[in-house]
This record gives sequence, structure tokens and C-alpha cells, in this order.
Amino acid sequence: MPSLCRDCLTSFAAGSRCPSCGAPRVVSHPELHDLSIAHMDCDAFYASVEKRDDPSLEGKPVIIGGGRRGVVSTACYVARIRGVRSAMPMFQALKLCPDAVVIKPRMEAYVEASRAIRDMMEEMTPAIEPLSLDEAFLDLTGTARLHGAPPAVMLARLVKRMRDELGLTGSIGLSHNKFLAKVASDLEKPHGFSIIGAAETTDFLRDKPVRLIWGIGPAAQASLEKAGIRSFADLLRWEQTDLVARFGSMGDRLWNLARGKDARRVTRNAPMKSISNETTFGEDTNDPDILDGHLWRMADKVASRAKAKGIAGRVVTLKLKRHDHSSLTRRVSLRDPAQLADTIYRTARGLFDQVGNEGPYRLLGCGISDLVDAGSVQASGDLLDPGARKRGEAERAADAIRDRFGQDAIVKGRALR
Repeated sequence: MPSLCRDCLTSFAAGSRCPSCGAPRVVSHPELHDLSIAHMDCDAFYASVEKRDDPSLEGKPVIIGGGRRGVVSTACYVARIRGVRSAMPMFQALKLCPDAVVIKPRMEAYVEASRAIRDMMEEMTPAIEPLSLDEAFLDLTGTARLHGAPPAVMLARLVKRMRDELGLTGSIGLSHNKFLAKVASDLEKPHGFSIIGAAETTDFLRDKPVRLIWGIGPAAQASLEKAGIRSFADLLRWEQTDLVARFGSMGDRLWNLARGKDARRVTRNAPMKSISNETTFGEDTNDPDILDGHLWRMADKVASRAKAKGIAGRVVTLKLKRHDHSSLTRRVSLRDPAQLADTIYRTARGLFDQVGNEGPYRLLGCGISDLVDAGSVQASGDLLDPGARKRGEAERAADAIRDRFGQDAIVKGRALR
């Protein structure tokens, strides 16, 4: 049984302890040296950065997030043992863990740490697909000759360097495709290194719940349960045509994943699917001026990101959440893709006017999707809104002023509400 010591990186034939250093942190698998698709997920990344930078936090429950009305961005494993989870409302997290140290996110510190990890990955392979600041897919196919070591050894070296040089830890999932690599990285956290080989794929998946599939949320899970599908074994009983007839394109994806098939490649520059911004209020509000001011500021932020990346969106989406956490989502497709804050705001405001009296609301958000290259968009004007072109020109002029004199050089009155 091929084995690898994760502490000293010694490869050996078999055993529960490393023959070189005696460490018990050993990973063994028949396909250890044959697999090359990996998923690396940092362990409680934001909280780990905070504990690294402030040793007094060691051993304490740490929650990264906003005020009592916000949500948990992440929590350390001490807090997770108490039941705290990402995206949990902060008031609920503090009920479960009243002695937690709550820290506002320091994105600049997390970005710096993420870049350092990314630099380490770049030394291993150019085929890196980041999913967020703290996780990424890697394809190390064909790199063994370059590095003089198989992918498993290079991945163990990566997390060892992260620990020794950055004071951060991560978990590795290694398999023969992205779906299974992602599943594997969640099997043993923190400090995990898990493998799902090709030969064991069907048996491994058979009794697992379908919620294991990335992207299957509560709504999709409810639809599957209505069809009697709770496990991968249930999926295997369905014909592909029947799954497609019942669930559309998702049915085809489910049929393939149930058999451990995933043809997606690790894509270095995966296309961005949407740009959005949202805010959670300190108190529920139905005040139209407050909501309108926030809506403009969010549209402006979305537009700024779109302009910076040179893209525009064909769809504008409005998101609202009530005090009981029930959500309202409205979207509309545009004739011409939008990049300007004025267009995004006016479209989102029109959607808000349809549901504005169904509050009060605790969260408001807006965004654009179905993104295209802004350079290919032809501004055709709007016969129903002859002032749109002049407002667009004014916005471009304001952008130029901000670029030269700073973001606060010119502020729209609506943003002051």
C-alpha cells in the first residue's frame, strides 16, 4: 500500500507510522501516486489568520462577522464545536457561544495571506482554479517529472509550507475529478488529506446523501426528496432520460455525478458569473428613503466593479430578506447589457417598487448577471428615457473626477440618505 508521511514527506511501502520520523500523520491509498486533481481548502481561514496575528486568541472561540444583526463569515473550530456555522445569524451564534470573541473582517489581511498561498501553488502548477480566497482546485497532471515527485507529495509539501511559513493550515482532497476532490477535502478537517480513488468511487458514493453534491441547496434537496431521492443509491435507480425529464439539465448532471463522472476541467480563468452587493441593517426598516439610499450605493459599487473588469450584465437582480429570514428575489433581463450605476439602480428600483410594501426588511441587495464584455456593447439609447444618455455621460465624467481626485471627490446626493 503506497504511503506518505505528511510531516517529513517520506514515501514508503506501508505502515501506520513513518519509518523515517516516526510520525503518525500518514496517508495511504492504492492510487496515492496515480491521482492528480486536487481541492485545497484552508481551515477556518479568516479565524485562523486572526489567531495567527493575535496569539492571545489561541484556544478561544473566535467568530468573524458583523454586529448582532449581521451573519457569521466564519468561525474557528472551537466555536464550531458549540454549533456555530458560516452564514448563521450573529444573534443565534452568540446564543450558542456567548463567550465568543467577535472580530470584524480584515479583508486586507486575508487577501495578503491568500496571495501568499497562491504564490506557493503557482510554483506547483499553472492549472489553478480559485473558488474564493481560501480554496482552489489544482490540476497537477504531468508535473511529476518537473518536480521529481508525484502530485500527492507536492500537495503534502504545500500544506506543510503553509503551516511552517504562514502559520496557516489547509485540508487536501485528491481524486480523479473536481467533484470527488471537493468531496474528499471535506472528509477530514482540519489538517486533512483524503483520497477517493477511481476504483472505489461507486462504492464510496452509494450510501452518501445527495446533499453532498456541491450546489444542492435546501430547495433542490426538497425537490429531490419529493421524487424519493435521498442518496446516491436512489439516483442510480433512475434512467438518465427520466432524470432529465424531471429535473432538466440538473438531471443530467445528477446522473453523471451519481456514477462519479465529472468532465469539468480545472480552469485557470473561470468566467465570472455575477457581481452583487448586499447589506444587513442594524434594525428592520421599511423607510423608503433609507432603502433607496442603500440601493443606490449598492448599484454604484456593483457598477464600479463592472467598470473595473470591463464587463456588463444582461440581468439585474434585487434581493430582499424579511425579519423572519424569508427572502424575496426579483430579476429582469435588459435589452442592452448594463454597466452604469444609473441603469442598474433604476432597474433595481423598479423591481423594488413591486414589493416595497411587503417589509420591513433586514437585508437588501442588488447585482448583475449574464455577464458580457462591455467593449462589445453598443449603446443604442432608450426612446422611452431620452435623458439616459446624458445621465450616462455625467456618470462617466464623475468617474473621471474620482479617478483623479479620489472616491469622495464627488458624491451623489441620493447616497447621503
